[in-house]
Amino acid sequence: MTFDMWLAFTAASVAFLAFPIGPTILLVITLGLSNGPRIAPVAAFGVALGDATAMTVSLAGLGALSLASAQVFAALKWIGAAYLIWLGIRTIRSARDTDTAPGVTDSRISAARIVRQCAGVTALNPKPIAFFIAFVPYFIDPAAPLLPQFAMAIATFTSLAWVNAYVYARLAGQLRGVIRRPSIIAWFKRVSGTVLIGMGLATLTLRRSSV
Repeated sequence: MTFDMWLAFTAASVAFLAFPIGPTILLVITLGLSNGPRIAPVAAFGVALGDATAMTVSLAGLGALSLASAQVFAALKWIGAAYLIWLGIRTIRSARDTDTAPGVTDSRISAARIVRQCAGVTALNPKPIAFFIAFVPYFIDPAAPLLPQFAMAIATFTSLAWVNAYVYARLAGQLRGVIRRPSIIAWFKRVSGTVLIGMGLATLTLRRSSV
């Protein structure tokens, strides 16, 4: 991958990460608003880990296999949808604790749980997996060794994903300091949980030709 191609890949990755806001960023915002800015680097690490996993399996051939095999694509689709729906229900249920809290305090959610949730939502989405397998080859020089180029692409994209998630989580966490009414945070949890469920149901409508 030449320097010019790397710059082009970086610009394209920034555009892909910035728009539109999907289930990963929605989850990051919810975690930041619920737990404060302290979780920003942890949530960002989980997102980067999920993207690294998705890119690695895509470039290793799972992305191409999912496009070619209806069974593999369907399995990825159902797993990703089920996880989003489960997480949405859990987010809605957690709103009850927030709503009855006497004040806005940290929820003491563990770092491991944050990483699992962010990595899971990011990695179990079949659409990015298919996207990576179609996206990365445009910036790869087939005459040069592939492994270093793949490593550079993964490192670049995951670093940008970390920064993107960190900014959203940090801003949401700082907004939490402004919002002093637990009922508002509980309301946002219910909305975001409902959206996550909707995204999970929408995932079930994906077809191989649409990604």
